[in-house]
This record gives sequence, C-alpha cells and structure tokens, in this order.
Amino acid sequence: MQEPDQERRNLLKGAVAASLASLAGSLSPGEASASKADPNLIRRENQKAGSSDWQLTRVQLDKRDGFRSPKIEGYCSRQSVAAGEPIDIMVSTRPAQEFKIEVFRTGYYDGRGARLMKTLGPFQGKPQPVPQPGHKNLHECHWDAAVTLTIPDDWPSGVYLGRLSTLKDKTGYGYWQSYVVFIVKDDRPADILFQCSDNTWQAYNNWPSNYSVYTHPKGNQGPWADVSFDRPYAKYAQIYENPQSVGSGEWLCFEFPFAYWLEKHGYDVTYCSNSDMLTPEHGLKCKSFLSVGHDEYWDIRHYESVVKMRDAGVNLLFFSGNSVCWVTPMTPSSDGRPNRIMFRGGPYGGTYKYAEARERDNGPFPHRGPDEGYLMGARNVDPVNGGGDWVCELPEHWIFENTGMKKGDAIPGLIGWEYHGDPPADIPGLEVVAKGTALQGGVNPQQWTATIYPGPKNNFVFNASTIFWCQDLSSPPGHMLPWSHWSRPHGPDERVQQITHNIMRRAIS
Repeated sequence: MQEPDQERRNLLKGAVAASLASLAGSLSPGEASASKADPNLIRRENQKAGSSDWQLTRVQLDKRDGFRSPKIEGYCSRQSVAAGEPIDIMVSTRPAQEFKIEVFRTGYYDGRGARLMKTLGPFQGKPQPVPQPGHKNLHECHWDAAVTLTIPDDWPSGVYLGRLSTLKDKTGYGYWQSYVVFIVKDDRPADILFQCSDNTWQAYNNWPSNYSVYTHPKGNQGPWADVSFDRPYAKYAQIYENPQSVGSGEWLCFEFPFAYWLEKHGYDVTYCSNSDMLTPEHGLKCKSFLSVGHDEYWDIRHYESVVKMRDAGVNLLFFSGNSVCWVTPMTPSSDGRPNRIMFRGGPYGGTYKYAEARERDNGPFPHRGPDEGYLMGARNVDPVNGGGDWVCELPEHWIFENTGMKKGDAIPGLIGWEYHGDPPADIPGLEVVAKGTALQGGVNPQQWTATIYPGPKNNFVFNASTIFWCQDLSSPPGHMLPWSHWSRPHGPDERVQQITHNIMRRAIS
C-alpha cells in the first residue's frame, strides 16, 4: 500500500494538467483482447422476452424486529460466479414446506426489468438454524444447500435474483416469498465494468435481528463487528421502507435503475462484485469503471486495483456517494471460501482531517487507507449525509452539452443521502462542475462538490457526489424512490440522463 503522500505525488506526476474539454481520444484497455469482445451482447440479450412476473408479491417480515422473512429466506455460497461454475443456494422455510426457486436476470427487457432464466424445484424445505453470535458478533450460517446451480454458458453477465416461493401457506391458498441475489461475472473486454456495491449491502445487513457492522454494543463506527456473506439479506434497514426488496441487498433501490438505463440504451456493460476488484485484471480490459449507489466499503487491494486502472487509462466514474470511506479487509469463511467475512478496519483519508477525526472518535483501528480524494476527486466529509439539490457550476463544460442548463440551475433532491466534498485543490486540471449545500436532518448545512479531473492517459475521473444519481435515470419495475433527511429525488430527469450520456459516450469513445 502506498503512503498517502506518495499516492498524491504519483498522481500529480502522471496527471495531465490540460482541461478535460479537449478529451476525445480512444483508450488502450481491451484492445489486446478484442477477439473476446462482444459489444452487442447486451443488445441481443435485451431483445429477448422479459417476464411480467418477477417481483415479490407476498412477504411476511418477522414481527419482533421487522428485518427478516422467516417463512422463507436464503443466501448464496458466493457473491459472484462465472459461466460454467457452481453456486449453492441455501434456503430455510419455517415451518417445513415445499418451495421453488425462479432465477431471473435483471435488465431492461422492453421495460419489464427481468427475464426468467430457469425454474428450480420443487424442493422440500425445512427450518435451518439461526447461528449463535460468534467472535465479534459474527453470524455465519452453515445451512444445507437446497440446490447447486452450475451457471450455463449462455447466461450473460448481470445481477441475478432468485425468487424463493413457498408453494402454499397454512391457508392452502397463499404463498410466501423472498429473494436471493448473486452476480454472474465474466472476463470479457467491455466498454463498461459496472461494480456492484455489495460490500456495503452486507455492512448494513441486520439479519437476523440487528446484527450489522453498525450495531455492536461498543459503538456503531468502530472496528468491533464482523459480518458474513453466509446469511440472508434482511430488509434494508435505513431509508428504503420496502419489504418487497427483502433478500436483494441494496440492488433494487440504489443500483438497478442505472443498470436498467444502461441496458435500455444498449451500452456494452459487464458486472462484477466488490470482491472481484481485489485484482485489476478485468478492469484493465474495460474502458470505464462504474461505482454506483452506496459504495462505502473497499478492501485496500480493491483501492490499489482501481488506482492501477486509472493509471493505465481506464476512465473512473463515481456515480455514488460516501464511497471509498472505510478500509474493509475481506477474509475467508470458516470453511475456507475466500472473501466471505469482512469488518470496518479503519478510515480512508491518510492524514487528512476527516480520517484523523474518525480515528480519534471511533478508533483505535488496525488499518488506515490513503486519501480517497486523490482517487475520486473529492472526499468523505463530516457530516457526510443530508439532502439537497444538485446545482450546476460550469454550464460550459462538455458534461452539460444539450442539457440547456445554466449556472445555478438545480436538479431537485438529487443530492442524498450521502455525498462527497472538499476536493483536493492540488490535482492538476480538476474542475468543480457542480456544487451546493446539503442539509443534514433538514437543518445542518454541509457543502458538497461534484468534480472531474484528467487522468494520465487521456482518460478522466468523474465524481457525481451523490448516492441518489441513479434515481433520476430511470424508474424500473421493482424500484421505489427513497427519501432521507426530509429530502427526496424526483425520478427520471432528462438533464441527468443527458449528462450521463455525455459522460458515458466520452468514456467509451
């Protein structure tokens, strides 16, 4: 790991100081593997018939805490899996009863949002045990697998939902449902590598009853709690009150609208997990890297991979907020499967004041990461949460072409519920393209900034500075708008869509 000052010096040495307005060149990543490229794969996939029935209909949450769905719940043995590889799906039903699993790939599909790929079962379900808290309050399930699914060769990369459905309830007429979620990955060169923020999904996962990295008795910001991917995803615990997303992590609320929009417009996109970024190989084959939604928890190897990608000419696009905030060491499960346990190991930020404050207030921590501002172009500030409008600062910049926006024009509610600010002033060529004030709790003002800066090989790094960016791109089936800090985004906005087209087209040119 580089020291923060060395990281900064390397960036300053390699960066291009000229304005990004002149960027138009092509990129080298992926050219050496062009024989494996398939730029029309997503277009062909979305010409196939979507499903009109893939959402959850009947969900019953536990009455004691409202997080889990004990009638039927499950998890997968891996965060991501490639074609030809196996993945186990573990399911518990309470009481014992038959169930089926319908596997859907999420995408556009003429507006339907998902395609049925396979139906598995019926299986005889049984209650599976809730684990006792282990070291650092770890809850690691050791459930029997209902089925081992080998991913067919013709299943394209994407985010897949397994809909778990009991075949009946005690009335004999109803049924109960929840999801499992997994990512199908590949290693093909693509224009866009869409990274799912599943480390953050797991950090906030309260299953079975208020056990996340935020709920340890010693405090909610320290290194005290371990969390395991070997457990179901409970209903999202924060600002998104939708039990019908239970089991899907944060995918449907904070990332799916971006994927739906990309696939609607035929962009060449492939998907990966946070854990797939511990090495840079796949990212180096792609022209651009997307961080989407709430991307807070990064292993230090992940950070180093993305630095290598930027320095090799990959465009980095942070359509996210509160990103690269905590060093998140990933370790094997108790049975040796890699990257299945994680914890909050310490702040990113190097010696910058916000990292020092997080250490002072919540440490001691075993790890410290570099200053994330020199990667993203802006930092995690304090407070980092609130709500506000996204306000244009540089209307003459190419990202605003064909939007009609003028300086001071605002996109309502697009900032939230967490964001970035305080950009490093010594990054050559860095521009603040949007800025404004967010209100924490509706009353406490904080400044945010959206930035762009040139990379060393005619590439660029963009930071939208909000978790909510995707909310104004599309509103697919299975999605609902969030609200937080007395503020909310408004849904699809032509200006946000055009800005995103401008950025994506430049990034893949």
